[in-house]
Amino acid sequence: MKNWQQYIALVQQQVVPALGCTEPVTVALASAKAAQILQAQPDYLHVQVSPNLYKNGMGVFIPGTGQTGLVMAAALGATGGDADMGLQVLANVSKPALTQAKQLVSQNKVSLSMCDSEDVLYTVVTAGCGGREVEVCIAQTHTRFEYIKDQGKLIYQAEALSTVSQQQVIPPELNLADILVFVEQVPLAQIAFIGRAAELNRQLAEEGLSGHYGLALGASLQAQVAKGLLSDDLMTKAMSLGAAASDARMGGAMLAAMSNSGSGNQGIAATMPILAYAELKTLSEEQQLRALMLSHLVAIYVKSQQNKLSALCAATTASMGACAALTWLMGGDLAAIHRAINAMVADVSGVFCDGAKAGCAMKVSTGASSAVKSAILAIAGHEVSAQQGIVFESADASIARLGQLSKTAMLATDQAIIATMQAKQNQLLS
Repeated sequence: MKNWQQYIALVQQQVVPALGCTEPVTVALASAKAAQILQAQPDYLHVQVSPNLYKNGMGVFIPGTGQTGLVMAAALGATGGDADMGLQVLANVSKPALTQAKQLVSQNKVSLSMCDSEDVLYTVVTAGCGGREVEVCIAQTHTRFEYIKDQGKLIYQAEALSTVSQQQVIPPELNLADILVFVEQVPLAQIAFIGRAAELNRQLAEEGLSGHYGLALGASLQAQVAKGLLSDDLMTKAMSLGAAASDARMGGAMLAAMSNSGSGNQGIAATMPILAYAELKTLSEEQQLRALMLSHLVAIYVKSQQNKLSALCAATTASMGACAALTWLMGGDLAAIHRAINAMVADVSGVFCDGAKAGCAMKVSTGASSAVKSAILAIAGHEVSAQQGIVFESADASIARLGQLSKTAMLATDQAIIATMQAKQNQLLS
């Protein structure tokens, strides 16, 4: 029980509403803060971002704009963003603000470049108006203002992250066994807030099922159920609901996702398979809430072993949380959860991230299908043995090794992906 309040605080910190892809939102937030300091719409904006943030921001739609990329995100943040709303900075953008943002972009008043930084979320927006210039830096998390300068003078400097107590909420001994004890025994009222994840992400999925966003993968899968080519079973439901929510989110829907570890797609991946299971089986409110808490906390645990952004697709690894929860809902114990997650490590550990975009719906659906089949395999008593690949006897060890590989061996992959995307962008501009 000693860590239960830390677990609750951790989930409350890492599972929050986010409107739009969180990397462009970071740029929009920095621009909104610059405009707030200027107390005026900027005449120009220059955006500098880390290579990883560049990768995750160039191909995704900005909510309500019909356009993609960090340049539009910066412009819209400056003309209509609310710097006090964090990851929902673009929630209340007006039509006039959107028009002004498009004018800034069309007049080439917004420039973008990459900068070298070990911090994958490093963002600097420089904004000018009437001879005055403001510089805003966000670093280390999607919403943490590192410093603010006005006319070159430092007017704000954040404390070192290690000294900010609320950031130190991941207990060093976090593991699957402790998480399961917590989920099964914590008083329900203390985790009832996780039900909001089901509400927000279900709304997003319903929007995506309209077929008007992104790849329309969720709607396409659903249509094949009606034609008899796909069964209306757990795997299809998990894939279609997850894909539909991602379709809407990556396609610019004006609905917030309940994110996980700074990513809406990770929050979707940790939520929708549980809701798919609930459509087929009658679950009590308690069962659903505990399953959602198990899924989201395991997803946070898995992601905590990785860099915030990397070449490893975090939407698929977040699905390991859903896999744990599905196994538990099917009657599996701790040993079964270990088997299930190990099966997923063997299955999806090679899926790399090539930026946020409509195609992420494909990877969300891949993670959902892997979660379902891995849970089924584990419940049947079968397992991927520790003699195979990067799998260990303990799923905790498998998770740790997967995280280590994402931080080391996959660095070259990440650099190659970013170089490819930058070359494509340069061709489009030439």
